[in-house]
Amino acid sequence: MQLSLNTALATQYKSQSQAIRVITEDWVKKEIFCPNCGNIVDDFENNKPVADFYCAICNEEYELKSKKNSMGNKIIDGAYQTMIERLNSVNNPSFFFLNYDLQNYKVQNFVVIPKHFFIPEIIERRKPLSEKAKRAGWVGCNILLQSIPESGKIFYIKNGNFENKKDVLINWQRTLFLGETKKADLKGWILDVMICIDSLNKKEFTLAEIYKFESILSQKHPENKHVKDKIRQQLQFLRDKGYLEFVESGKYKIS
Repeated sequence: MQLSLNTALATQYKSQSQAIRVITEDWVKKEIFCPNCGNIVDDFENNKPVADFYCAICNEEYELKSKKNSMGNKIIDGAYQTMIERLNSVNNPSFFFLNYDLQNYKVQNFVVIPKHFFIPEIIERRKPLSEKAKRAGWVGCNILLQSIPESGKIFYIKNGNFENKKDVLINWQRTLFLGETKKADLKGWILDVMICIDSLNKKEFTLAEIYKFESILSQKHPENKHVKDKIRQQLQFLRDKGYLEFVESGKYKIS
């Protein structure tokens, strides 16, 4: 796998954003495999409005977003209402995020976020464009990366270092169970508990440690008056799906 972007492809474009689009799409087409089955990915020839790439073997679709210098906590996306509508559609694609160094045009990070991690809560509504703007009143959105569990950020390249292909494929399969959960509020609870587990930053943890997030989860879900019960329910669900292992009474381990 090569890290360098082919900048020669961009010489004919005056627009920087269009030039970056061309060279990053070229790189993905040459270097990236489908995380679901390991096959090569191809680009849509006719600028499909929803996705940029697809896998001809398993039919997974992917949209590419690129950002210079650092991944950061937010990724700028398109129209807010369009994004929200896509989250509820049957053909919502997964996302490829490419981060490159503007000084040498080399890929620093490349990550795929499976579509089943996308819920309305991770989409931030931006302020409408001013009346003086060409698209006055238009409302865009940001994708909040910090609101996605670490298991939902599957790296191919991390800080300039390559990840093993086998690990990419395993990590993709590890959270496919989330695709079975269709209700956004229920999935929101699952993802919130997964983020709480991530924040502990350790392989094994206790139920008491997760209970410490009760106040935070109460603020996020004010309609629920039995937060501890809900926490236990999500831990049971994650254990049943193989995401967690039950060690002993009140103690869990990330699989």
